[in-house]
Amino acid sequence: MAEEVSNIPIGEFETVSQLVASSESLQIAFAILIVGLILIGVIYRKFSHWISSQKLNYSRPHVARFAREAVLPFFAIALVSSTNAYIQSTELFEGEDVFSEGKLGPAETFAKILDTINILVIGWTISHLIPIGLTKREASILEKEDFDEWVNMRGFPDDDGDLFHKCFKWRSPKTTPYEMKDEEFKKYLETKKGLEFLEKYRTSKGLSVGSYEKLVDDPFDVWKKSERSKYEKYFKNCITGKNQTGQKLRPNVVPEEIYPIDIWREQKKRGNYSPIIPSGRPPGYARKQKEGVPKSAKQILPIGVFIATVIGVVSWWGVDLVVLATATGGIALGVGLALKETMENYFAYIMIRKDKIVKVGDRITLPSGYNGLVFKITPRVTYIRHGLNESLAIVPTKQLVSAEVINFTKEFKLVPAGIEVGVSYLNDPRQVEAILIKIGKRAMKEVKDGNGVHLARQKRCPYLDEHKQSCGCDKNILVDVGDPVVRFNSFNDSSLDFAVRVFVRDYGSQFKMKSEMRVIMYEEFKKYDIRIPWPIRTVYQGDEKREAEEIGKLDQERDKVIDEYGPTKGIGAAEEED
Repeated sequence: MAEEVSNIPIGEFETVSQLVASSESLQIAFAILIVGLILIGVIYRKFSHWISSQKLNYSRPHVARFAREAVLPFFAIALVSSTNAYIQSTELFEGEDVFSEGKLGPAETFAKILDTINILVIGWTISHLIPIGLTKREASILEKEDFDEWVNMRGFPDDDGDLFHKCFKWRSPKTTPYEMKDEEFKKYLETKKGLEFLEKYRTSKGLSVGSYEKLVDDPFDVWKKSERSKYEKYFKNCITGKNQTGQKLRPNVVPEEIYPIDIWREQKKRGNYSPIIPSGRPPGYARKQKEGVPKSAKQILPIGVFIATVIGVVSWWGVDLVVLATATGGIALGVGLALKETMENYFAYIMIRKDKIVKVGDRITLPSGYNGLVFKITPRVTYIRHGLNESLAIVPTKQLVSAEVINFTKEFKLVPAGIEVGVSYLNDPRQVEAILIKIGKRAMKEVKDGNGVHLARQKRCPYLDEHKQSCGCDKNILVDVGDPVVRFNSFNDSSLDFAVRVFVRDYGSQFKMKSEMRVIMYEEFKKYDIRIPWPIRTVYQGDEKREAEEIGKLDQERDKVIDEYGPTKGIGAAEEED
């Protein structure tokens, strides 16, 4: 029977089923292959579910993902290779010509099919392992950035003891720091408290003094072990319920309740490196934050690698790629015309990702005048959320690159926050200007967000005057930001109209800044008797001389404000006109 089968030309095997039916050995091998693949799939599913619920999946997510992605291909390749070896060693090769008129026989054809499966499995595996390596590399870079921030902050709030000073020792400068007197410097050197003050001291430029000497060979390794120890404590508190909320959180559930270590680091960074409280955020909070973020290259890379593998296999089987490209090109042209709008949106999505035109969280204004925050970007549409959550605009993604869009947060974070006010004609304009500058400076120093970060952008963070770490309000400023700007705008019917403005870090911050500045303005105007007049619509019957005398009582106090806050070149000298 085998001899009769071996004499059948390969061209007669038009389908895989006919090829398998041509040999009993092939039928056995095929059955073993199918049953084996099914068993591997079942085992892999259970293994993947098991490893996803283990601590390794959270403390070593890249290792766990590598195991999940690699175990299935490993067993699949082992099974296919064993089946191939079985085919090679059966009686099909006994007395059979390896080639029949330049064509492979049934055993060789089936063996080539198995080799093709192996190649595709290897290609699929590589395409999924490469992103794991890239993600691990990215995580290592972010971890190094966190370490640099730890050094800059002289330790994190949740460090176990004074870890920073276990790794570094501060050495005082040999000479008197700039802007400090020699006697004062020598006095600080004599006491421990004085040395601690010098270590925290910052010059007017925000620079520290002295230097640090390493006490350990590798501070980064010590810090990394400390961070992993913190995460293990966090994970244990999550699953045992020994935390502030008293809830036992479950691993491997949807939506995610326990942060893997990389997301845990990211959330700490968002919270200025404060400790993460288990169940402090709703389940799936971290994943929800990333929903609108366009896919990165490493997420699309597996598709490209696998397509390249398929093209290589097709070429190996002798298919003319030119003919294949011609045939698929016609189909692609028809599909492209039918999906023109969809493709335009998709390529706009790619451009947004590549050129970083907009990102989730940006404040933009659409051509229609709609102003809001970019909430989510997809390959088809983009969601723009109104700043006060009044509505949600849904626009084609291509509109972000093809139409005129105003972006308030692109490249620089600097937005003016200004308020206008009218004062009485009986008040001295120069005194009013000085008081408005004082109001602006108070606002720059006093107005903060919930994390203690100043809303105003300024040359020098007020915290530096207290020898504390800068909150960042003086970082990455690309233009010259000076004192508050005051303008004497006009002589109105019943008032002298002034405007005062400061610069804040983003579009949304201006609203709180304006509100707080009005409160401060009310306090200062009341203190210095700066009057905001009622609208004048009738003949004035008041005693102007008496009011002038009343206002004049505080002239000396207001003149002191001019001496401290008033510009030397007259009103408006704080800023040059554009």
